[in-house]
Amino acid sequence: MSEERVKMGIEGLDDMMGGGLISGSICAIIGTYGTGKTTFSLQFMWEGLKNGENVIYISLEEREERILRYIEQKGWDIKPFLGKNLFILKLDPTDFNIANNRIKNELPQMIKEVNASRVVIDPISLFEDLFETNALRRHEMFRFFEGFRDQNCTMVITSETDHENPFLSRHNLIEYLSDTVIVLRYVRPSDLTDVHLALEVVKMRLSQHSREIKPYEIQPDQILVYSEANVF
Repeated sequence: MSEERVKMGIEGLDDMMGGGLISGSICAIIGTYGTGKTTFSLQFMWEGLKNGENVIYISLEEREERILRYIEQKGWDIKPFLGKNLFILKLDPTDFNIANNRIKNELPQMIKEVNASRVVIDPISLFEDLFETNALRRHEMFRFFEGFRDQNCTMVITSETDHENPFLSRHNLIEYLSDTVIVLRYVRPSDLTDVHLALEVVKMRLSQHSREIKPYEIQPDQILVYSEANVF
């Protein structure tokens, strides 16, 4: 894994990570509903497209037309990239055989064919749900992550949080397999007058990074992480 940096394209967050993700690494974005996991992954996608990179976006939740509508609401002109630099793949997580085969077997070949330097899977937790036992889930996810490391690209995956612990992924697994882990969460002041969003770079292999909890804001066309501010 090289020390070359891949920017998320999110003001403040790239600074917290020493300039961005390490090229060729896997980043997990973990958060509960409404914290902006998909928005973070789309920002990562858009940053790559603006830089002339090829991107594969795999959705296990939203249909392609809904993703495109969401992008259009941000004011991003995505049409020139479709089928040329951006490849959106919608998988049905309820069909285990198809979803499992396409993610494990077809994705590596697709990355090579389109020369993708960025890959998004949103959310990986729905893929994890397909496995019947924890032992099988660990085995298959380990194989998937190790196989992906042979590809010359950087991956961002999103995951729902555990129902009982907002700091862990649904199956408490991908944070161990990923190189970088970013946790998104709500912060509620004691007076309950307002609710804030905050993030933490919990883990980043082979790199110095900020360990502080920082507030962030999701604006119509961008995400701003206030790396100089403190959560209150």
